[in-house]
Amino acid sequence: ITRWTATTQISYRPHAKAPGTKSHVRYEAYSKAQTVGQALEMGSWPADWCWDWERGFIKVVGGAKREEPLDISRVQDESTLTEVDMAIHRWYKRELAKKHGLNIDDLSVSKDGGESLIMRVHRLVAQRNAKARLEAASREDRPISEDEVYQTLTEWAFARNPNRVNVQPDGQDWVWSDTLGLIRDRLGDIHLTKPTKSYPEVTMLINKYLFDRLPAEARTFKWTSLNLNCNYAAKLHRDGNNFGPSMIKAFGEFSGGELNYWPEDDRATDKLERLKQKDKVQLDLKGGLALFNGNSGHSVQDFEGSRYSIVYFTIGAYDKAPQEAKDGLGDLGFRLPASDEDPRALLRAPRGYGSKCCGDGGSPAWRYWKASKVDAAAAKLTAKWTPVLGKAAARAGTPGQQLRKRPASSATTGPGKRARAS
Repeated sequence: ITRWTATTQISYRPHAKAPGTKSHVRYEAYSKAQTVGQALEMGSWPADWCWDWERGFIKVVGGAKREEPLDISRVQDESTLTEVDMAIHRWYKRELAKKHGLNIDDLSVSKDGGESLIMRVHRLVAQRNAKARLEAASREDRPISEDEVYQTLTEWAFARNPNRVNVQPDGQDWVWSDTLGLIRDRLGDIHLTKPTKSYPEVTMLINKYLFDRLPAEARTFKWTSLNLNCNYAAKLHRDGNNFGPSMIKAFGEFSGGELNYWPEDDRATDKLERLKQKDKVQLDLKGGLALFNGNSGHSVQDFEGSRYSIVYFTIGAYDKAPQEAKDGLGDLGFRLPASDEDPRALLRAPRGYGSKCCGDGGSPAWRYWKASKVDAAAAKLTAKWTPVLGKAAARAGTPGQQLRKRPASSATTGPGKRARAS
């Protein structure tokens, strides 16, 4: 129904409803329509079309249909919309709000926000459930579990991101990927991304997961940003200009998907294909946390199943961020490095793969901790980070207080129901 247009050609079953009822009288009138536009003019509405479709009273026989449901936030000239378009949009919006227990006023999306209506719905659900999980963790004095992160990621609606060209697998021109926290845009402006401000509890939950299980050797790890990725195996690449190391963890039901990492890649060659397979290390991200230098070559092994990953990192120009953006980081659980922070405090610089590469002294080039060990340590931790819920939301002006309890019959978003990224 959401893909129909005014010119979609339809055919009704004659006399499908019982005589003597109000629905019979209405049906006899509008069932003479041959297009959706005519059906609307004759007194039927999207709710009628849905009812009749589900019972086989109506079928599509031709005419124009949309490939995807109409997203008014992407329509630049609303004068091109028909009465059918508007009727379907209003009905669809009401049904989404009712199904997911949301305030319909919160479903408005701006044309420059980068979100579709369906993305907004699923992100609001993820936000509501993340808040409930944070409240439960605080009440029970425990860390956020891996399963709670996984559930939040499955509820989240990922953006179709065409800008991460360096990670896109061959043959793809976009990936499912979002950034939370600080970002430096193409104009050089440094700011918190819009989803960070709109869905602070999602950001808090992901940050608390790491904050409470940082290993003793990495207690000084700092990060300003998160990359959330879904269902793609990133090709061999180097990150642009991260400050210091990155922490990474994968979640989901999948096999494969290890991190391939060239720890001694000092970028002496600009040709990634010259990196040799024998020089890589392979890290099981499903089974543990990895600390690595994202500015060295790395990729994701092919995998089967549903795979999500989170990369915790610091952008290169973090210290040039406006004070307002810096002030917001702490409330969300980020740890801003000092202006004179040593980027090599946890991992040494790569030594290159030339003849001079030798010796094992000094800091390691990467670190890895099994999830079972950091989880056990987190459970015993007494100094857990407890986010102040509502503080960041109030700062950002998010609609979190207006979300209603979700109906028991409403299903959560699955991996196949979103705009998504690795």
